[in-house]
Amino acid sequence: MTTFPRLAAFALLAGLVAACSSGSGGGYVAAGKNQQNAAPLTVEQLSAKVGCEPRLQVDAADIRTGYCKTPDGEFFVSTFATQAGKDAWMDAAPEYNPHLVGRLWTVLSSRQVLDLLKERLGGDLHLTDHRTRQMRTVG
Repeated sequence: MTTFPRLAAFALLAGLVAACSSGSGGGYVAAGKNQQNAAPLTVEQLSAKVGCEPRLQVDAADIRTGYCKTPDGEFFVSTFATQAGKDAWMDAAPEYNPHLVGRLWTVLSSRQVLDLLKERLGGDLHLTDHRTRQMRTVG
């Protein structure tokens, strides 16, 4: 299985997991210094920061996921309505794929692409399974 079909299948699976998980309502919150007062960021807004108009793959109440292809590479941007939804996604995230993580958003791609996107989006780069003690986060 090539990388793109694997990422697409994962994005759809993550949407189903998050949509089926319990969680309270709430809005999207941007990552940053003023997270409590920040305006919500959408998949479209995060994608625009890196020069992409996303193709929505999942558009549910708890999670929205868009696919982007830019000169930097291919990636998936997901935003979550709640921390519980993001936690459910993180629990299902494949440990072999690095991902860029903000407060209520994630970007899934190769390490090379994430390094380029991190400069414009911020967030933390998760290089291994977040559930283990050996997780390495690049800030």
